[in-house]
Amino acid sequence: MHTIVVGTSGTTAEDVIAVARGNARVELSGEAVAALAAAREIVDALAAKPEPVYGVSTGFGALASRHISPELRAQLQRNIVRSHAAGMGPRVEREVVRALMFLRLKTVCSGHTGVRPSVAQTMADVLNAGITPVVHEYGSLGCSGDLAPLSHCALALMGEGDAEGPDGVVRPAGELLAEAGIAPVELREKEGLALLNGTDGMLGMLVMALADLGRLYTAADITAALTLEALLGTEKVLQPELHAIRPHPGQGAAAANMAAVLKGSGLVRHYQEETAPRVQDAYSVRCAPQVAGAGRDTMAHAALVASRELAAAVDNPVVLSDGRVESNGNFHGAPVAYVLDFLAIAAADLGSIAERRTDRLLDKNRSHGLPPFLADDAGVDSGLMIAQYTQAALVSEMKRLAVPASADSIPSSAMQEDHVSMGWSAARKLRTAVDNLTRIIAIEMYAATRAIELRHGLTPAPASQAAIAAARAAGVEGPGPDRFLAPDLAAADAFVRSGALVDAVETVTGPLA
Repeated sequence: MHTIVVGTSGTTAEDVIAVARGNARVELSGEAVAALAAAREIVDALAAKPEPVYGVSTGFGALASRHISPELRAQLQRNIVRSHAAGMGPRVEREVVRALMFLRLKTVCSGHTGVRPSVAQTMADVLNAGITPVVHEYGSLGCSGDLAPLSHCALALMGEGDAEGPDGVVRPAGELLAEAGIAPVELREKEGLALLNGTDGMLGMLVMALADLGRLYTAADITAALTLEALLGTEKVLQPELHAIRPHPGQGAAAANMAAVLKGSGLVRHYQEETAPRVQDAYSVRCAPQVAGAGRDTMAHAALVASRELAAAVDNPVVLSDGRVESNGNFHGAPVAYVLDFLAIAAADLGSIAERRTDRLLDKNRSHGLPPFLADDAGVDSGLMIAQYTQAALVSEMKRLAVPASADSIPSSAMQEDHVSMGWSAARKLRTAVDNLTRIIAIEMYAATRAIELRHGLTPAPASQAAIAAARAAGVEGPGPDRFLAPDLAAADAFVRSGALVDAVETVTGPLA
């Protein structure tokens, strides 16, 4: 099994996905163990002094003014975990929890948190045993980190609360630890706080969303090209010299993808042979590279923010290399929250333009000779009329999900934490948006491939033929009389979601951006 070695200098998006989705094993590097031990010595020395140090010998948040005596400090650390494990609502997905745990371990191993090496090792052991704490949908304000979600994970390290075992069954965490031969941790000064204070949940969801959106944007370029072809549009708007004079990198990449898909098409120049040739296509077709390109550039910015956060040690207080322990505000989720919201806006616009293209394919007044709703016998058959309704409903939901969470702030902790990021909420709605975008693109693919097949006597591009053949082999049915449509749409969704659409096209075009 693939193994990820966690050092002191952060991690990569690829490693996060390997642990979260691929169940990769986790090991601590020797460098990380040494850094953990050195930072712990500093914390122990501070704990022995009479002067109060936040997080070491004081309460937390609005209760930071109370100095905690040595005999109560272990209880203090247990209590912060128990009291902060206050989430509610549905369970969060297993991959999100694994990403969250791994990213917290990444920060712990930086040597800036003061956590003992044995605690870090237990975190790795729990991941490797396939034990996944139960984390709930609601509880994080995205400031002081993802407190409630991380607290539920820390609770499991203590052998308390519930967790999902490697068999997928939820049981008491203590039982699962015992079966795996893992001793519950007994927290000492600062450790409870250090396990809770990070942007790990929202960051993990950002990393996975970027991976998913990267595939979806390529798929969207393909479906836009298929629709352009089915509508007998012009590929001249994809010429690289047109995009060079407006040099947004994403726009050029999207146009190049579409041009590669359409190479060799016998449909795209057919418009010149019509009795009333079109001078230009509608915006939803003509401007596809500009809209998808802007989304690609938004992803590039989000990936830059993610890379910085993946290299960060997010905790409060932190142990500095010169031995100081300092309070700070690095746990604030604003940098991550903003880009999560940016991505939801871009995804909504991509879904919106895809739906407009689909609608054109179904409207006999705008589809240039295609049957109404791509029906076999219009009037007797309704064709894809309601498939577009479903797509429109998804787009409407996408627009609601694009309303920024990060523009909101609700003060907490008796006004000590009086400005929060809502980054966790931004991440949760982005996951839904990505899921819906997949379905929207799948419906455009379903309609466009059917429309191309209805252009009898015209030869589609080789890449289009490969996409259609692969879709049909995957159970995505082609033209014909009305039938139970939901299974077809489910098959189209699975085809796009799995990456099979992109894979099929790339057998002809080579790698797409």
